[in-house]
Amino acid sequence: MTDSNGPVAPAAGPLLGPAEIRELAERAGIRPTKTLGQNFVLDGGTVRKIVRGADIVPGERVVEVGPGLGSLTLGLLEAGADLVAVEIDPVLAGLLPDTVRRHVPDATVTTVDLPATEADPATLTLVRGDALDVRELPGRPPTALVANLPYNVSVPVLLTFLEHFPTLERVLVMVQAEVADRLAAPPGSRTYGVPSAKAAWYADARRTITVGRSVFWPVPNVDSALVRMDRRTPPTTSATREQVFAVVDTAFAQRRKMLRAALAPLAGDSASAAAAIEAAGVDPQARGEALDIDAFARIAEHLPAEALVHRGPAPARRRR
Repeated sequence: MTDSNGPVAPAAGPLLGPAEIRELAERAGIRPTKTLGQNFVLDGGTVRKIVRGADIVPGERVVEVGPGLGSLTLGLLEAGADLVAVEIDPVLAGLLPDTVRRHVPDATVTTVDLPATEADPATLTLVRGDALDVRELPGRPPTALVANLPYNVSVPVLLTFLEHFPTLERVLVMVQAEVADRLAAPPGSRTYGVPSAKAAWYADARRTITVGRSVFWPVPNVDSALVRMDRRTPPTTSATREQVFAVVDTAFAQRRKMLRAALAPLAGDSASAAAAIEAAGVDPQARGEALDIDAFARIAEHLPAEALVHRGPAPARRRR
């Protein structure tokens, strides 16, 4: 597809500039829309700020989700990452190899389709498919995830990769500022909820910097922010992760209810729920927003295992 539309101007530097981004989008027939979360980073300084914040070590295996036109991809390659990128859009996936080769002349690119788990060694391994379906990746398992995530799938993508890639030591993602607040929120805060509690099972999360709207094209209606996550040891518990997450989902399904009422469906009735909650050392009159992930794990240990079938909402699917 890229050859049929004629040559693109030679790269003027290691990263994409605004003119080239718009040219690539035109060649691909892309008309980015705010409603689909298609906002491309125009500013090279922002790209390098993201890469620095991820503490990438040259030669480190890094996974990028949703490389799009390649702005962050080139920044990660500039830092020496051994990169694997997952892209759902076939048009964008078709453009990326040529973009990489123009900016990194000695780069090699291998493209495979999910669910492939093998690929020839390359500077960039491009995996075509839905990030929410990824269970394994070609080559060495990644130790870092760095991405500019669309707002509508950011939390499901993060939880999917943290679950299936225990080798991930660090995550640095750019997300909608509101999502960043929810991921990093501590118990007791207004924004604490299901994403906060589930993320805490895997990692310590913190919001680092706010990213202004002007660095994107088109300019979004909301600010973005970077979230840094560092892998932590999950709570010590006899309950499984699925069982703990079932308690989290149920507790927040009606977040205004006290736990003894909110968890009654899992225990059979409110009295049994209260007994289980008290056995876990938690106040039955507390609400889910007051509990950290360790408390949810203790409660799960005292509830009937057969009731703790994960009943969370179906994961969002990425839209383009």
